[in-house]
Amino acid sequence: MFAIVALLFGLTAHVEAQPQVDPSNNDTMLAGGFLEGHPDLLYRSQGLDAYQKRDFSTAIERFRKAAYYGDKASQAIVGEMLWSGVGIGADRVMALVWMDLAAERGYPRFVSTRNGYWNALTPAERQRARNLAEDLFGEYGDDAAEPRLARALRRERNKITGSRVGSMTSNVQIIVPGYGSMDASQFYNPKFWDPKEYRAWHDAFWKDIKDGKVVVGEPEKLDELNRPLSPADPREPR
Repeated sequence: MFAIVALLFGLTAHVEAQPQVDPSNNDTMLAGGFLEGHPDLLYRSQGLDAYQKRDFSTAIERFRKAAYYGDKASQAIVGEMLWSGVGIGADRVMALVWMDLAAERGYPRFVSTRNGYWNALTPAERQRARNLAEDLFGEYGDDAAEPRLARALRRERNKITGSRVGSMTSNVQIIVPGYGSMDASQFYNPKFWDPKEYRAWHDAFWKDIKDGKVVVGEPEKLDELNRPLSPADPREPR
């Protein structure tokens, strides 16, 4: 199993430390609108479910949908699947571009994996990756994806009424794919609905995960790759 997929399957930390309950005993997560309002987590969850069932074609399609809403973990998984050809034809150049996209925010685990991919490619492959990056960043990069996600968060938050989740108490758990669980009293916490706070919540989670030991190819200096590959990024040196 790939490192990032294994990480997401293996995470047991809770969003808010509370006793676990069997989520199959209630449907409050979906009824309350949590995943409907978070398409990044919804599609990632569906992707992980399909992956676990070895339905890899469905898994990568779902991860791409999560990636469309800026889910960096799903973008990284697409990169892993492209690198090894699971569920799709292997394409190491596009794997690098997807992993570079996942590393856009500087999350250490994705940066490390991206650098390992970079090391393994030839100069010609690296140049091809640069040529392909602009289109991918234009569709899936944060400049496009974050406003898309913000609209979804606001739309669903505005639909939710207190009566819809008013019965939720700390005895009811909401499972948050890849993060663990939280008690339902946290449902309205702004960090799950305000776009800036939601981004900060993701940042805190992924930046706290220690850098993985990913080595693909021989180590070398990565001065050329200290910025995103996309030439559309204004920070990219010309």
